[in-house]
Amino acid sequence: MDQDRNMDIEKESTTTLDYSKRAQWLRAAVLGANDGLVSTASLMMGVGAVKHDVKAMILSGFAGMVAGACSMAIGEFVSVYSQYDIEVAQMEREGGEVEKEKLPSPLQAAAASALAFSAGAIVPLLAAAFVKEYRVRILAVVAAVTVALVVFGWLGAALGKAPAVRSSARVLFGGWLAMAVTFGLTKLIGLHGL
Repeated sequence: MDQDRNMDIEKESTTTLDYSKRAQWLRAAVLGANDGLVSTASLMMGVGAVKHDVKAMILSGFAGMVAGACSMAIGEFVSVYSQYDIEVAQMEREGGEVEKEKLPSPLQAAAASALAFSAGAIVPLLAAAFVKEYRVRILAVVAAVTVALVVFGWLGAALGKAPAVRSSARVLFGGWLAMAVTFGLTKLIGLHGL
């Protein structure tokens, strides 16, 4: 009897999970948080390149967070609602009953997307909010965003059982590139164009 129980436990522990089923929500959550982090930090860095005032940086970051969260939510709502319509039409064509519990929720998807974006966007806002001195504020934003980028890359890899170092490095370098390009181009235009 003990041997049968041990075999059942072994079978349970060796059962593999299909991590590809997590891919859609995982992609949306990681993309939303990463997008909020990178776009808000890049926007703040761009404004910070030409305007050293903490208020201007925070206001631009806050506006970017609100606009981005709304944009992500609306985009996700429209996308998931289209998927919902297609699945309902398919169920009706097959002559079956529409099974509401099997259908995606556009409102849940929109809320999750907005929340994920905002969670990422809050990192550079908090990093800059309490630092008055310009250079220290820029370094604080870069440092906080660097840590968050590595964490987001690692989290996406861990949840999807993918290589963590490669994922973290890809997310980190992509975020750094976005901030550097935004800072550099805004600085260039600010000095010579306006």
